[in-house]
Amino acid sequence: QHMDSTLRYIHNDSDLSTSSSFSPEEERKSKVQDVVPQALLDQYLSMTDPSRAQTVDTEIAKHCAYSLPGVALTLGRQNWHCLKDTYETLASDMQWKVRRTLAFSIHELAVILGDQLTAGDLVPVFNGFLKDLDEVRIGVLKHLHDFLKLLHVDKRREYLYQLQEFLVTDNSRNWRFRAELAEQLILLLDLYSARDIYDYLRPIAFSLCADKVSSVRWISYKLVSEMVKKLYLASTPTFVVDLMNELVEKFCRCHKWSGRQTFVFICQ
Repeated sequence: QHMDSTLRYIHNDSDLSTSSSFSPEEERKSKVQDVVPQALLDQYLSMTDPSRAQTVDTEIAKHCAYSLPGVALTLGRQNWHCLKDTYETLASDMQWKVRRTLAFSIHELAVILGDQLTAGDLVPVFNGFLKDLDEVRIGVLKHLHDFLKLLHVDKRREYLYQLQEFLVTDNSRNWRFRAELAEQLILLLDLYSARDIYDYLRPIAFSLCADKVSSVRWISYKLVSEMVKKLYLASTPTFVVDLMNELVEKFCRCHKWSGRQTFVFICQ
């Protein structure tokens, strides 16, 4: 009965607002929608209240973050304004587990929201995650290609300067981080021009080929071979010639046997 009266009050209030003197901006900021019962949505949005964590469940914010893409999909992008504040609150939550949950799903949310809302509301959050703890950064790294392919070309190019930062981790023993970077770079080859690949991705690939961990090196060999293919098919042949000359100089003529072995594996 309480929920019914609340819903009746909210919907009547929203009906009145259309004929009253509310500005479009004020209406946009309201949390009212007509897809699901408003009281249900209000309960969900209240999960970010710190008092709930103390009285209900210490991990309630994490559960809220986990469900957010599903809620966004249900409400539709036209009702994103209902969730935007909650999303930003969760993205700055003190618990890294909450931020990590959002980092792993930000690419899914980008598909739901479309390019305009993604550029305006998700890109700043994405940039924040890139500078976060490794536990959070791995979330955006695992789906880096999925997220960047949704951005406009100019915006996508801005991240070329930051890819190098993924080589640095809080713990140098975290080799899976570098292995994931190599996997993502293979996918990213399709998103960038031959010049961008040569100027930005090539130095990272060569660095990964000399990694201390063999699993990282094996994926990097595949990355370099895919890079050769990509540059070979480009309209400018100089990039692939320079790349192959560098491969010969760095690995084929290396004074260490491991370097020469690397050259053989890349050729294979």
